Amino acid sequence: MTRIIGGLAGGARLLVPVRGTRPTSERVREAIFSALDARSLCDGALVLDLFAGSGALGLEAASRGAESVVLVERDKGAAKIAQRNAETVAKAGAVRALVEPAAVRTFLQRSARTFDLVFVDPPYDLGDDELTAVLAELAPLLQHPATVVVERARKAGALEPPGDLEVERTRDYGDTRLHYLATTGTAADAARPESAPAP
Repeated sequence: MTRIIGGLAGGARLLVPVRGTRPTSERVREAIFSALDARSLCDGALVLDLFAGSGALGLEAASRGAESVVLVERDKGAAKIAQRNAETVAKAGAVRALVEPAAVRTFLQRSARTFDLVFVDPPYDLGDDELTAVLAELAPLLQHPATVVVERARKAGALEPPGDLEVERTRDYGDTRLHYLATTGTAADAARPESAPAP
């Protein structure tokens, strides 16, 4: 069972896809949101959850006061479950998350929205080059400042973000490695498109 840990929907149970996704453990989610809450990064945030699966990360942020949440998941079955989970969290008074049933890079290439808190939790077998490409396409959509949390296998190669993102810190939890990235305020400022109003 997966559940929302804190906030308006704290304790709410979330559905999890039977296969095809790798839910973030509750221990790791607790660590992520403890770090984010220490800096009040969820309250009023414009959140993007890439490779969302059940949507647990983005919906946790919604429960903790995010202004908007977009969940991107290309698997149709998982996207439907994320939609049901979004409705559960919204019933508790949190913002209703928007579910985008699309491939991550397709979404990033066509999006006109901007974000200041992003979760990137790809399959552990996603290649390093592909992850680097995702981060490069994400960078122009980031506000300044912005925080990006990347979850990878501990044994994965070194993370090499594009020049407009830098690794602030890295933490290990069992087989999981978390990278906390921040915008540098250089290339991101130059490349960022004009912010578009949320639909």
